[in-house]
Amino acid sequence: MRRWKALFGAAVLLAGLTACGDDDSGGGDVTLDYTLWVDAQLPAYQACADAFHAKNPTITIRITQLAWDQYWTNLTTKVVSGEAPDVFTDSVAYYPQFLQSNQIVDLEPFVKRDKVDLSQYSNGLPELWVRDGKRYGLPKDWDAIALLYNRDMAAQAGVDPAALRNLTWNPADGGTFEDLVAKLTVDQNGKRGDEPGFDKTKVKTYGLVADLASGAIGQTSWGNFAVSNGWYYVDRNPWGTKFNYADPKFTETIAWFESLQDKGFSPKYEKQSTVGTDAVLESQKAAMGITGSWMAGYYLGSTVKQKYAFAPLPTGPAGRKSATNGLSDAIYAGTKHKEEAWQWVKYLASSECQDIVADKAVVFPAIRSSSDRALAAFGAKGQDVTVFVDQAKAQGGTFLLPITENSARVAEVVQGALDAVWLGQKDAAGALGAANTEVNALFK
Repeated sequence: MRRWKALFGAAVLLAGLTACGDDDSGGGDVTLDYTLWVDAQLPAYQACADAFHAKNPTITIRITQLAWDQYWTNLTTKVVSGEAPDVFTDSVAYYPQFLQSNQIVDLEPFVKRDKVDLSQYSNGLPELWVRDGKRYGLPKDWDAIALLYNRDMAAQAGVDPAALRNLTWNPADGGTFEDLVAKLTVDQNGKRGDEPGFDKTKVKTYGLVADLASGAIGQTSWGNFAVSNGWYYVDRNPWGTKFNYADPKFTETIAWFESLQDKGFSPKYEKQSTVGTDAVLESQKAAMGITGSWMAGYYLGSTVKQKYAFAPLPTGPAGRKSATNGLSDAIYAGTKHKEEAWQWVKYLASSECQDIVADKAVVFPAIRSSSDRALAAFGAKGQDVTVFVDQAKAQGGTFLLPITENSARVAEVVQGALDAVWLGQKDAAGALGAANTEVNALFK
């Protein structure tokens, strides 16, 4: 379910993605294969597929859904072998490698021919998919990041939910955010992390769990904090060529995250990485996490014992900052049905489909009016997701994740360095300084 993790996923290849669409029903009828990775969004896009088929009875959409790691392992293999689906959900982390090898279709001629209104999309999303005047996707959604907390655990700690809206953070002492993390941490004797006698070797509930296996981006962990500390990944975005992982503003942020493990406020990396952050939260081993808006329905609709709510990320030295990102749909260059594939991609990016998705209350669509409709749909279900919308609308409140070449290799190098830090094998400045040198050498 993660939007942007390390770009090297599961080693096992699945056979779930069918070869590119076939003309299997005679009389000029076409079946297009379409793939996505978020299981919660499958019903919404199946509804779009049904509506599209009703309007275009000669085109049938066959949808396959796979989990994130399996999806990319499978897709990249299928693209290379010439058996990729006609249309697939794409990520800014991957599309540079597809366009570099001419494996996805430039949509700009279709966009101009059919006069697609690019102004209807929010947050500068259309520009994410453009390079050298060519366009490789149309926006389908957007996201933002927030704190997720267990309401019962917060109440037991005497935390006022209103106070969570004004948290501060800095890498020196963690600010009021670290105070909160300490208060939410409880050892097996009932002592809290901010109380005398707290035993960090016998923790029952951790104050915070963050996804530390998040590659070179840290979308649902350190990335938001580092940017709020005045740092950014690369010299320019998109298509930057000089990374800044050796910057003290970054390394001190990473050192702070590592210190939470040392203090017993966050689970040891080797323990949480084997089960995942969602499992740690669901098992009530942690009171708070960092997550994206695409997980809102999952947590707010949770049927497990505990109930969740969202709060804004803390304000850092450079302000409160949230990563924002968006997906698109790409057309495989080897499809036998390019025109039909374009009609489906255009429909996915239309207000008709995005309104269908909005009404399911699973994600915020890219079209502004559809996004507002999604907010209303969440509200109708009693789910408060306004924190994401407020952050997205705040002046300077969001930053775009970097789009670069060599993204897979960058992720591998940086995650390797971070692993050494999280495991206590190297200090942040030394490990990331060496990684930064290696990463920048890729662009020389």
